[in-house]
Amino acid sequence: MLLASFIFAIMGAFAKLASEHMSSLEVVFFRNIFGVIIIGYAVYKKPMMHQGGKPFLLLFRGMMGFTALLAYFYNIANIPLGDAVTFSKTAPIFTAIFAWLFLKEKLSPSAWLAIFIGFGGILLITQPTGIGFSKYDILGIFSGVGAALAYTSVRELRRYYDTRAIVLSFTLVGTIGPIILFLLSKYFYMRELDFMLGEFIMPNGIVWFYVVGLGVLGTLSQYFMTKAYGETKAGIVGAVSYSNIVFAILVGLFLGDSLPSMITTCGIALIIFAGIMVARAK
Repeated sequence: MLLASFIFAIMGAFAKLASEHMSSLEVVFFRNIFGVIIIGYAVYKKPMMHQGGKPFLLLFRGMMGFTALLAYFYNIANIPLGDAVTFSKTAPIFTAIFAWLFLKEKLSPSAWLAIFIGFGGILLITQPTGIGFSKYDILGIFSGVGAALAYTSVRELRRYYDTRAIVLSFTLVGTIGPIILFLLSKYFYMRELDFMLGEFIMPNGIVWFYVVGLGVLGTLSQYFMTKAYGETKAGIVGAVSYSNIVFAILVGLFLGDSLPSMITTCGIALIIFAGIMVARAK
């Protein structure tokens, strides 16, 4: 999991570098097309065997994962890497809430305390003013909420589908979705929606290195993370996964990000603490 977290932080660096030459929508496209190729080949070698019967929930999982990734990569391009990763790591906190709401899972008093601590951390990072949250704050929170909805749906989908089908639903939507949005952007481009709209620009030179690195490292990170969850208890692995934030802050410094302020650091610490509390409950 430490290795997965480190690779994921490096992937974030490639995404940030690629975003200097293309829209975040195109970064999402290249991130997912590698997944389609790899999972598609795995399915070709060994066909899927599952019960099925939940196509709309499968599509919902793909849509939530795709939109959360759009928000995540847009923030990577525009705010410090550590902050963007921290927002995305609020997903376990929201997952606990959604599992309680939709799957009727019970929450212990310590889990509720963790949720409140996590929200305190979010407030310290966003530091809302009289005019409310900034665009990056809203998208950052949504990157956590969208991922949490995707994770919650996976808990239900695992009863009906091969794991590869669930992953493929995400990567397929994440590949087809950008193509549709590229076409729509020609006619309905709005500055306010630049996180989900953009023009396709064919990479060249060093940019190809960034997008290939993005796809390969993203896939490697997923592989090592999956291996980690298969080796020991999910709570232990989930707690170790918060090392991703530390790695992201360090990698961000090499890219020119400034160190987080004291208030932001306190917010990051609270989110890590809350996430580990939620993980310990598992």
